[in-house]
Amino acid sequence: MIEKTFPKSFPNITQNQQPGMEEEMNPQPIFQHDEYSFNSERLKDRVAIITGGDSGIGRAVAVSYAREGAKVAIIYLNEDDDASKTKKIIEDNGGICLIIRGDVGDEAFCSSAISTVISSFSKIDILVCNSAEQHYSKNIEDITYDQLHKTFRTNVYGTFFMIKASMPYLKEGASIIITTSITAYQGNETLIDYSSTKGALTSLTRSLAVNLAPKLIRVNAVAPGPIWTPLIPSSLPAEEIQSFGSKTAFKRAGQPVEVAEAYVFLASQGASFITGETIHVNGGEFVTS
Repeated sequence: MIEKTFPKSFPNITQNQQPGMEEEMNPQPIFQHDEYSFNSERLKDRVAIITGGDSGIGRAVAVSYAREGAKVAIIYLNEDDDASKTKKIIEDNGGICLIIRGDVGDEAFCSSAISTVISSFSKIDILVCNSAEQHYSKNIEDITYDQLHKTFRTNVYGTFFMIKASMPYLKEGASIIITTSITAYQGNETLIDYSSTKGALTSLTRSLAVNLAPKLIRVNAVAPGPIWTPLIPSSLPAEEIQSFGSKTAFKRAGQPVEVAEAYVFLASQGASFITGETIHVNGGEFVTS
């Protein structure tokens, strides 16, 4: 079983800049199962936008969507190598991938990115709002205005801006999927502002689901627990990385590939009667807390 190969601990190696580079991680995150084949058809002929799709959970979702037949547009901040690698993985397996560089916290960029996708693919069927920023702070007094603003700008404003810009093109049957977090439900003593943004996104998911139900557009969320992504070594102190994920029932962190299938399901017709809900992928952390 592939699960036996998943690491249970990590070296205490950090990165100095967010959102982090997957290519510099050790061990590398696992974003696809070798036994999966491309050209399945659950998302055939659909167009998906994934913010933060260059690496981590976003890369795993992008590869999974392409495997299921979707054309994929990846939006990323500045991780050119990671984005290019994701694009190559998809295209080497017969998929179609567009990469767009920019900051989702900038409303004008979000509008421009949507226009680029429409120019390339003529429609949008799936929007995954996955870009995120987090900062480690032991005390609320340590959280500056600039940090608070940056975290909300990326996580909350970026999600709002992307959804707002997409609305003219989302039709009946479209799906919006928001990445929230276990921290929205459980809290986190050193990720205070990040947890607050994820709580906001959880409420946004529920409110927008009701708002868009008359248009038959579904809005759902995925709440990952500890997942090994570039955000971890680029935001947590070295002493916390070695034991990252050890509090789950499985005594390890999850891998991006273990989250991606939830996004595939929510985007597919198999979830046609599901809206306003959150799928929790956390290795049983609620059970152990």
